[in-house]
Amino acid sequence: MDAVTAAKYPFLKESARFLKDTGPSLDQLVEGMAYEQARLRGRDRVMEALELGKIDDHPMTSKIDAVLELLSYPVARMVVSAVADPQFVKRYAISEAKKADERLRKEEIPFITNVAEEFGLQVAQEDRGLAVDFADFLRFSATMRNKDWKLVNQRMVRGKVLVTKIRLVRLIQQMLTDKISSELPLEVNETILSTFASDIDEIKRILEEKREQYKAKGMGRLSIVRFPPCMRKLLNMIQSGENVPHTGRFALVAFLHTLGMDSEEILETFSSAPDFDPSKSKYQIDHITGEISGTEYTPPECSTMKSYGICFEPDELCKRIKHPLSYYRKKGRHFRSG
Repeated sequence: MDAVTAAKYPFLKESARFLKDTGPSLDQLVEGMAYEQARLRGRDRVMEALELGKIDDHPMTSKIDAVLELLSYPVARMVVSAVADPQFVKRYAISEAKKADERLRKEEIPFITNVAEEFGLQVAQEDRGLAVDFADFLRFSATMRNKDWKLVNQRMVRGKVLVTKIRLVRLIQQMLTDKISSELPLEVNETILSTFASDIDEIKRILEEKREQYKAKGMGRLSIVRFPPCMRKLLNMIQSGENVPHTGRFALVAFLHTLGMDSEEILETFSSAPDFDPSKSKYQIDHITGEISGTEYTPPECSTMKSYGICFEPDELCKRIKHPLSYYRKKGRHFRSG
């Protein structure tokens, strides 16, 4: 593998071997003066993930540029691990996976299938196209909220789902997100903590500021303590970057809208999620609130929430109501009477 390819896809085993064979030791990378530029690039990589939600393109016009870019990946992982914030780990993983998706779309199919298979997704040739096992398709498309990703809308041949090149790359993006999320945080030593101390402090400060900004904005007129357990859980999951099915997002948006939040307020509520995509989220919210669909949807009743598998940790009040909105209203009466 050449340096440029390794730098573009640093998460591959062959890239790791390239780095091991040609790169510095861990101590040299963390402390060596010769690798100060690599450390700076690693810091930039982390800050891009934090502030932009994606990794930027850096010029690789020479082998030196490519090596610096490759070295920035393990440096970034060290910094993210030292910060050790679960929500930030998720945001970083998503950012790396988005950049990989962008790059893989430009590659030839044999290279893409090799990457997929390294991650455990076997790709077959079926009906003169690409196909993956339906169980793998279900597993890695669980976060795809567009109805076009539902299994019932797929073409299947002998138990396999036919996929386009772009869809295969999108599945790889999700697999890479899961891979990086599961690997981090790594164990870091005192030397790493000392070397990147100022960067770690800055990142923690920014994360805390973002959280404080969100708390200050709160939920406007709404009281989170009156939310039923299902809606509190869904809101938590979205803001933590966890996988939330389309039914869960629909239920939460409809719930917030019915209680009086407008589309912009709901969009702002979702904006702290690590995988936040403003344009996609706005479209989905505007559809549910009726701004583009002409129909204002209300949240599902409790029995439907249960059938969808999104009824979480019901409490005593849940046993006496049949709809999430009833919970909110009854809780409000309880607070006023108390």
